[in-house]
Amino acid sequence: MSSPIQRSTESPSSNDTDKEEVVEKKMTMEERRAKLEQLKKKFAVSSRENRASLIEETTKAKLSARETARLERQRKLAETLREKIEAEERGEDVERAKNWEWTIEENDNWEKKLARKKRRADFEFHDDAQAARRRYKKDLDLIKPDLEAYNKQKEAALGLAPGTLTTFDPSSSMQAMTVTEQQRLASESLYRDANTLVYGDNKPSEDAIDRMVSKINKDIDKKGKFSRKRLNEDEGDITYINERNRVFNKKIARYYDKYTAEIRASFERGTAL
Repeated sequence: MSSPIQRSTESPSSNDTDKEEVVEKKMTMEERRAKLEQLKKKFAVSSRENRASLIEETTKAKLSARETARLERQRKLAETLREKIEAEERGEDVERAKNWEWTIEENDNWEKKLARKKRRADFEFHDDAQAARRRYKKDLDLIKPDLEAYNKQKEAALGLAPGTLTTFDPSSSMQAMTVTEQQRLASESLYRDANTLVYGDNKPSEDAIDRMVSKINKDIDKKGKFSRKRLNEDEGDITYINERNRVFNKKIARYYDKYTAEIRASFERGTAL
């Protein structure tokens, strides 16, 4: 009788121990599951942030110079409107307050530029001579004459001592006469006309060559900006009639080219049924 009673007293304690171990195991699994869920959330958040940063970098890389210039114009317009509103709140004249930022010399140069632009406002094409003259006038605005080198040549032509001419004086050419052969040759070299036989003896300086190269590069860049060729066009056959049609064809090709490659190849070979 004692042994069954002893078994009955020991069995509840062993069952309680097993239950505690099972509960402990369940708690451990729940903790692991909670930790796994937490890691999944962190992974999702980091993935979204990485994708957002990638999209932002790609968008910035796709911004062209034209888009950047447009955004800059919008920013300047917003600043101008803000300054206008602030000036109106203070009871000030916007144009008058803005004109205080310019000096008299800058204002004179601006008025000269507007007057020159008004004189050249005729953009119609008349003939090649008129177009060449307009181009020549525009190039003259970029030329900065080297008065020091010119005065040295003029001193040699007029027989003056070096350093006599410090500034350009148009009347100084009438104050001296060329008397020697060297002065005569220098005068002919300086004041050349259609009858002169001296040519090909001018050696430009390194600065003059650099200015010419920079001017040519500037003209090439300007011509490239006005070219009708789009820089983002893919090399190949022209299958569109305008920009909108090009984008549409590109979108269609992205989805259906893999199905129509054989048909298009057959049409190009002329073997389509």
